[in-house]
Amino acid sequence: MALAPRLDLRHSQKLVMTPQLQQAIKLLQLSNIELTQYVEQELEQNPLLERADGAEDDGASSGDEVGEGGGEEAGEGDSPADGDAAQAAEPTEPTPTKAEDALDTDYDNVWNNDSPADAPTDAVGAGAGSDAWLSRGRGREGDGGDLDQTIADHVSLRDHLIAQVNVDLVAPAERLVALELVELLDDSGYLIADLGEVATRLGCGRSLVDSVVSMLQRLDPPGIFARDLAECLALQLRDRNRFDPAMAALVANLELLARRDIGALLAICGVDQDDLTEMVAELRALDPKPAQRFEPSVAQPVTPDVVMRPTPKGGWIVELNSDTLPRVLVNERYYAEVSSRVRKPDEREYISERFQAANWLVKSLHQRATTILKVSSELVRQQDSFFRKGVEHLRPLVLRDIAEAIEMHESTVSRVTANKYISTPRGIFELKYFFTNSIASASGGEAHSAEAVRFRIKTLIDAESDRSVLSDDRIVDLLRGDGIDIARRTVAKYREAMRIPSSVQRRREKASQLAI
Repeated sequence: MALAPRLDLRHSQKLVMTPQLQQAIKLLQLSNIELTQYVEQELEQNPLLERADGAEDDGASSGDEVGEGGGEEAGEGDSPADGDAAQAAEPTEPTPTKAEDALDTDYDNVWNNDSPADAPTDAVGAGAGSDAWLSRGRGREGDGGDLDQTIADHVSLRDHLIAQVNVDLVAPAERLVALELVELLDDSGYLIADLGEVATRLGCGRSLVDSVVSMLQRLDPPGIFARDLAECLALQLRDRNRFDPAMAALVANLELLARRDIGALLAICGVDQDDLTEMVAELRALDPKPAQRFEPSVAQPVTPDVVMRPTPKGGWIVELNSDTLPRVLVNERYYAEVSSRVRKPDEREYISERFQAANWLVKSLHQRATTILKVSSELVRQQDSFFRKGVEHLRPLVLRDIAEAIEMHESTVSRVTANKYISTPRGIFELKYFFTNSIASASGGEAHSAEAVRFRIKTLIDAESDRSVLSDDRIVDLLRGDGIDIARRTVAKYREAMRIPSSVQRRREKASQLAI
């Protein structure tokens, strides 16, 4: 059969995502902080965009008012302050006194003189005045200039260890191995690398690597270069001269300590209960992550994207956080001026593309704000009982419920609620927090939220006494008495997710009365 080229005509339908549509979807799932970074990049690339920080809020960011009965009304914005009143309220600059007239200078530039020629030459004379001015202001030559230059730099763990390696290790081969091992430490200060691979990579014997590790484990901070938690605690105890046989047995059986098996620990360590209590307290005083003191993890504060507050009428006002919401405008005047001057086709095409991109970005930002506000307002309406009464009244909710209420697709609701937080009178919550699975009611009534059931389980366990520790079966009976139809394995799963030990471990802990 001969092969020959031919032409075919086919008809098909497919969804094509234009770059503009991809940009709108991307903006929808970004948080306000991520959106600000994206807009900053667009401002650098597009000359037709400009910031509109002083512009008034549009309708999308003004907020919606969710009434107590579930109705929605347009939110009333605060009336702008009167210009004359604001100008009158501004503090006036005080009149200089005679003592201040002697300085012959303004208030804001007393410390801004950079040369001796600008220094005041009052009755002290030119030379003395210059020296005095330098000593009070920038300092004499050779001293530190600005105040921030006198602050000590933060010493990292790597620099701290290398400084000790250069002093304690003399042989070049040992220093080479030590510098390689320093780079292999994790964020907690543990050495998790395979020492055999390290020896092969450096072309040295395994005995040399083990010897260097032993020397590095004597460095500061104590517990550094440990391979596991037990070795880390043992190194710190040796540094304190407290690693006796009883303590060694306790460190070697940390899994029994985690299970609160006090009877087995007393038999293994050969001590009484008072001594074991002191040993456990001594272990708690140790640092399981010795590297954290040099490179602590900075907790990033959560910035809410949506703000919710109550109204005097008993409803809720939901609005976007305008402090973190970027605002941009299209500079049409600059576009008209540049368009009238360009003559080359490629330049005219570039200006037209930038103008369309700027208009589409402004439109996408407005659409994003409108969609987020609509989804957030519906969430507040659906979870009104939670905001008024607490987590026990959290309703089971899925994306489809919100999507049907606002007539949008579930994927849109999923993108809107991703990586976004709402500030409420009960705290800051992720929007995904309000979507929970449902647990059927034992009486056939309204279903219960999984988060509310978890809160109920935690409340029951916190209220148990020393003599009546609740088992999972007993918790199931209590929940079914409250109308919650739940299985025992579900109670165990929720309890383990909240890191609550089993009833046997809780009974051992309460019986031993050890604060572990």
